[in-house]
Amino acid sequence: MSTSKATSTIVVGAGVIGAAIAHDLQKRGRKVTLVDRNAPGSGASFGNMASIAVTEFMPVARPSTWKQIPGWMMDPEGPIRVSPRYMPRLVPWFIRFLAASRPSAVRRLEAAGAALCQRALVDTQTLMAEIGIADQLSQTGCLSLYADEAEFQADRERIDMLDRFGFDYEVLDAAAIRELEPEITEQITKAVLLPDNRTVADPCKIVERLVERFEGMGGILRRADVTGFERGARITGVRLGADVLRADEVVLCAGAFTARLSRMLGEPMPLETERGYHTQIMAPGIEMAHSIIWPARAFMVSPTAAGIRVGGTVEMAGLDAAPDYRRSRITVRRAREALPNLKVEKFTEWMGHRPALPDTIPVMSASARTPGVFYATGHGHLGLTLAATCARLMGDQITGARPAIDMSPYRIDRF
Repeated sequence: MSTSKATSTIVVGAGVIGAAIAHDLQKRGRKVTLVDRNAPGSGASFGNMASIAVTEFMPVARPSTWKQIPGWMMDPEGPIRVSPRYMPRLVPWFIRFLAASRPSAVRRLEAAGAALCQRALVDTQTLMAEIGIADQLSQTGCLSLYADEAEFQADRERIDMLDRFGFDYEVLDAAAIRELEPEITEQITKAVLLPDNRTVADPCKIVERLVERFEGMGGILRRADVTGFERGARITGVRLGADVLRADEVVLCAGAFTARLSRMLGEPMPLETERGYHTQIMAPGIEMAHSIIWPARAFMVSPTAAGIRVGGTVEMAGLDAAPDYRRSRITVRRAREALPNLKVEKFTEWMGHRPALPDTIPVMSASARTPGVFYATGHGHLGLTLAATCARLMGDQITGARPAIDMSPYRIDRF
């Protein structure tokens, strides 16, 4: 389809994925309307851990995870909590999760995640420079912390994966750790420096600037609820209450809510929400140059423009349950183990919805049922990390250009 005819495209979802796709398509000559019921960037894009985490593509679905799940489930402060009330609805998702854990499947999923993450930092740097906020991205990396050799060896599977795909890292001893980050406790005896895992000062600013540039190029932002779709042989429009917005193409990228939209089109997907929590500490009393993760304690700390952000753990309880901020307090307590001088006096707590597919690889493809419909969702913990890369790859698919990588691993009909 020729872009010279100003093809009308509706992008549903104004988080970082949707905003980046809308921006990319508007640049390519599409006539784009970006639709969301809420303000741009007010969902998971507001509360993510501000990390371009290019090394964190190891599939959660793997045999080693299954060995740990019983212990996690028995531990009220474990890294994964499943609501007993919601458990029956999760059974089909967990069956697919188990299928994705086969050793042959794990290697394939690793390769699919690596193909995206190998491009992510450069794509992010390029996009942030283009929209005028290159200074929002840190030049320092992330430290993965280990209290002892046993913890380090327990994370060997992830480190070996980085070797297989050529990602940079450096193993540090206690003295080197303290030289980089003096606030880290002496309990930490080993760390891995991940130099390409950068931090964004204000993740929401990326969305705001993308939308600002999008509108400046003639794109339209509309605040509305999507209540249905119009279609014949292909998609023809989106229903926004009593109104119908006509379209030649529709891109569905509403994060964890995308499954509700795909069901309206008769194309269900096994998309769940991993409810994530963070605590934003405005007066932490310490300064940090690097983000940190402590795999054995399942938390992350990121230095941001507004202070220090602490997050981690996973809660499976659906889209509608009220937040349980005990999850936030668990991660803060663990963060203070790593950072004993951290003050937690002035802070806010947040909960949001990460879109989670059972194989932990996103859907980025055309619909298998309705011509003119495209999906971009299921990025899990890597929405911010992969936004720029996803926008380029989706833009190529939608406009008929050839993507830089094989897109078959990310098709919607793989399940």
